[in-house]
Amino acid sequence: MDSSPNTLMQLLDYVPNNAGHLLELTLQHILMVLCGIGLALVIGIPLGIICARHKNWGSFILSTANVIQVFPSIALLAILMIIFGLGFYTVVIGLFLYSLLPIIRNTSVGLKQVDPNVTNAGRGMGMSSMQLLLKVQMPLSIPFLLAGLRVAAVIAIGVATMAPLIGGDGLGREIYSGINLRNPVRIYAGAIPAAMLAIAADIGLGGLQKKLKMF
Repeated sequence: MDSSPNTLMQLLDYVPNNAGHLLELTLQHILMVLCGIGLALVIGIPLGIICARHKNWGSFILSTANVIQVFPSIALLAILMIIFGLGFYTVVIGLFLYSLLPIIRNTSVGLKQVDPNVTNAGRGMGMSSMQLLLKVQMPLSIPFLLAGLRVAAVIAIGVATMAPLIGGDGLGREIYSGINLRNPVRIYAGAIPAAMLAIAADIGLGGLQKKLKMF
């Protein structure tokens, strides 16, 4: 890809002139990622709890999530397109599937790392299993969950750049337009914001994770 000073100058000219369009694509990208990860949290956390409490079910759930994770993203998105058609919802389903494994695994690991003495103390105070889970075990496992969310966010932001292949929007549309037109400026205009989103998510969630570990 051309990275000459001339290309840099063109990029610096292109971005301000198309700031509104790029901002719209960025917001679309963020929305797809948030929806996919939000759905993964709603489904993944309960599955992680099951994994922590039931060994046999846990092995099956984690094995299934592992298979999904290693499936080539283009192939998975193509299959989802055949089943669900083109558009936003198909992209969200793809991001949801790719975000599941780190959330399930880290929820399970976090719950298993809770000190048994703390759990026993809660039982001694008369807490039910649900109260122990919600008031003791889950709060103590939040740093582990955030670590999984951090990984899921970075993966989802990257996979979301393929959204245009199945009728989605986001920064991938600018990247693929640049590829089709052989225009490196447009490729950079889409790729750089996507990379910045991934870095921001990684740093932000990493910082939050470190702060929670201090308590």
